[in-house]
Amino acid sequence: MTTSTNGTGDVDPAVRAELARLRDSIDNIDAAVVHMLAERFKATQQVGHLKAQHQLPPADPAREARQIERLRTLAENAKLDPAFAEKFLNFIIAEVIRHHERIAESVENTINGTSSQAN
Repeated sequence: MTTSTNGTGDVDPAVRAELARLRDSIDNIDAAVVHMLAERFKATQQVGHLKAQHQLPPADPAREARQIERLRTLAENAKLDPAFAEKFLNFIIAEVIRHHERIAESVENTINGTSSQAN
């Protein structure tokens, strides 16, 4: 068995280099995830405005169920824990619904000539 320290607590330079390489990769993936989420939320904001304009409910439980099942399958195929993927999507869906509710309230206030500035 090899050790990563030289006995004095110092990390082997090769191990430190490999750790830095892996962490750089993780940082790049995190950046990509953030950018993808930003794009996703831009699209869901547009959905929220369309729903509000046509007085559709903020939530669509049937679509949400389909999306969860789809994501679980994608996760399984990617060797990712499907339960984790479902929790992650549920978190995103809850945030999207919250945004849609705010958009609907804003559109309703505009139509009725009221403002939510009193809150």
